[in-house]
Amino acid sequence: MTDSRLRLLTTCLLTGGLLLVTMPSSAQDAERVATLAREAAARFAAERTASLQAAATAQAPAAVTTVNLTLDDATQRALERNLDIAVERLNPQTFDFSLAALNANYRPTLTSTTGLRSATTFSRSQTAGAAILETGTLTGNGGLAQNLRKGGGSFSVTFNNNRLKQTDQFALRNPTLSTSINAVMVQPLMRGLRIDTTRSQLLITRINQDMSELAVRGLVVTTLANVRNGYWDLVYAIQAVDAAKRSLALASKLVEDNKSRVEVGTLAPIDVVQAQSEEALRRQTLVQAEATHRTAELALKRLLVNGTDDPLWTSALNPIDRPSFSAEPLDVQTAVKRALENRTDLQQARQQIASNEISIRSLTDQRLPALDLNASYGSSGIGGPQFVRTGLGGTVTQIIPSGFVDALSTLSKFTAPQWNVSVNFSYPLGSTVADANIARARIQKQQTAAQQKQLELQVATEVTNAALQVDSSLTRYQAASVSRELQQRRLDAETSKFEVGMSTNFFVVQAQRDLADAQNAELRALLDYRKALVDFQRAQEAPVAGRSSGGVTAIGATGGGTTIRAAGANGLSIN
Repeated sequence: MTDSRLRLLTTCLLTGGLLLVTMPSSAQDAERVATLAREAAARFAAERTASLQAAATAQAPAAVTTVNLTLDDATQRALERNLDIAVERLNPQTFDFSLAALNANYRPTLTSTTGLRSATTFSRSQTAGAAILETGTLTGNGGLAQNLRKGGGSFSVTFNNNRLKQTDQFALRNPTLSTSINAVMVQPLMRGLRIDTTRSQLLITRINQDMSELAVRGLVVTTLANVRNGYWDLVYAIQAVDAAKRSLALASKLVEDNKSRVEVGTLAPIDVVQAQSEEALRRQTLVQAEATHRTAELALKRLLVNGTDDPLWTSALNPIDRPSFSAEPLDVQTAVKRALENRTDLQQARQQIASNEISIRSLTDQRLPALDLNASYGSSGIGGPQFVRTGLGGTVTQIIPSGFVDALSTLSKFTAPQWNVSVNFSYPLGSTVADANIARARIQKQQTAAQQKQLELQVATEVTNAALQVDSSLTRYQAASVSRELQQRRLDAETSKFEVGMSTNFFVVQAQRDLADAQNAELRALLDYRKALVDFQRAQEAPVAGRSSGGVTAIGATGGGTTIRAAGANGLSIN
């Protein structure tokens, strides 16, 4: 219970208790009691008034900011803040990372291996150099490998080094320092020469990125059309509220006029009831119009804000532009031609067909035999202290110093070159998965050609229907304008006849109602005409609902990921 209510209750209790204690026993007592009662009633009234004012102040809604909004302002806000557009704009950026991942297949790959190995083995021959042979190997290898974008080949260069120390009594060098450099080249001659999985995915991903950008453009066009239509819907809702208020004012005036006529005896009381019934009906119409206004305002805000924290979300919109009538000529043939050239869904369909052609090229390439040319060239070097012995396993008579520098010097002179050239061929016999895939793709190619024609027919039909809607809306607006003018004349005539007693209250009420309906119909027809023009322009640029693939089947190229073909010297035999 609030403090104000407690004060009211306390005042009432004190007043009642005072009256009980001071019951009148004489005329003076009665006068004194009456004075006390008046003072208590005055205090009670003052407390009650203050309590009501405080409650009204606490419950008063916060002032709502009104934002004057032109149609150009609305479209600009939508471009900057619409969340659907903001989300769609991020899609093309995701393809940048997909392209970066695919391009990474053609970046050089640096390899390195460092290790230490020890092994102890039992000898099976006197020439092994020891009964138990202990070997320690220190390895340090490095290399560079890269796939080639043009031609589909790959190459690798490896630089291998190791230090081997043994307990072999017959060893010429101990420790032995070995170094080698090898270059390997793998070049496909048939399958994978013109296109492969990675290159086809690169081309398809670029096309998908273009399609995503087309989807953004289509969504922008559709959203701006929705903003314009939503703006005109809000204008209609506001003017419908104004029309409902004017209609209610006329009905209220008729009620007052009828009451005056009943008082002077020129009208029956039943006519007042009839006018009051019409007034209640129009008040209900006003309430419905106000609800429609709030709904239309909310729908427009949804397109213009970037979240509930946007100041526009809690503001009242006041669209200051009003629809103007000007009959615009329609060139349906030019509009259809423009739509067939520029519609985003048709452009997406053409891009998808181009992507399908790349997939078919890739599938066709997979049917070719695998014929790869492998070529490698390298050189080796050796270093380490060299022992000169007297016979096999004899005493060491001389030690020739040598180290890693000597191994590199030998390597650079290409004293011990190594090279290898080979051609690898493989081709499966009989029907293969690639044969089935290309057969399926060819059927889908025929399907996509029919789908494109179907989509073109759909676009032409949609543009033509939009033009018919413009023409129909224009005719309806012209008829509504004539009807509104005639209803105005009818109301003026019925009002004049009613004032001189030649008409009845029923006909005046009916004429008022018909005029209000005619005004709303005229305004609705004008706004429908403006919206039909917006839809006619939109139909030439984008569909009502965006289609990511343009309505054309996507043909996928099967195949695994790309790997480095030239794996290095360890992956090839070098003779």
